[in-house]
Amino acid sequence: LAEPALGVRVLPLLPGHDASLGCHFVRTLLWHIRPHRNALLVAGALGETPVVALSGRFHMYEGHEAALAGFPVRVLHALGVETLIVSNAAGAVRPSLSPGDLMLITDHINFMFRNPLIGGVEQGDERFPDMSDPYDTDLRALARRVAAEQGTTLQEGVYAGLLGPSYETRAEVQMLQRLGADVVGMSTVPEVIVARARGMRVLGFSCVTNLACGLAAAPITHDEVIETTARVAARLQELVGGVVSAL
Repeated sequence: LAEPALGVRVLPLLPGHDASLGCHFVRTLLWHIRPHRNALLVAGALGETPVVALSGRFHMYEGHEAALAGFPVRVLHALGVETLIVSNAAGAVRPSLSPGDLMLITDHINFMFRNPLIGGVEQGDERFPDMSDPYDTDLRALARRVAAEQGTTLQEGVYAGLLGPSYETRAEVQMLQRLGADVVGMSTVPEVIVARARGMRVLGFSCVTNLACGLAAAPITHDEVIETTARVAARLQELVGGVVSAL
């Protein structure tokens, strides 16, 4: 999603935000992403709307703490971002979903058993953020409207975040089905928790890349995930672009 923003121009911090704090967070983020050659912080515009986009993320299965997985959201907030749009690749737990589907995230289940807010309270954080509506109701309504206008079929459901990096077992998928999950992945949850602690509005999309274990005859491969993500990317970019333009 960072690619369409690459008519890049340097953007000033938005009014009312501490420039020194923003620059400190950016320097810290850049230090952390040095080993990750594909990780980018992109400032530019999506249509006429100024955006800051993150290409790449810190996955906890790489050995990172939950606090670092959520840290890029702190950078965005310090730069003046008030609305966060997250996306991920996910496996279908609900049998009615198919590879290539786009799913609007209505809620999530944190099966990473980690929370990025553990520890001392960061300045500006809410200590006990309410998570009854982590994915903003009004933003979800906007996404549905934009999808309908674009003729894009948009599924809806609950995202289950697991630690990874191994894919789920057949028994784990059956457990997730019983607990109300529709898709499963290995990211997103830490970022959304931090965003809610900072008072940011959140909208989330899952790209269904594969059927979870037990729903397909063939084993899951990472190549399958990458191929499906590339195939669906244009539709997701168009949808996000429409939402951003309507904000």
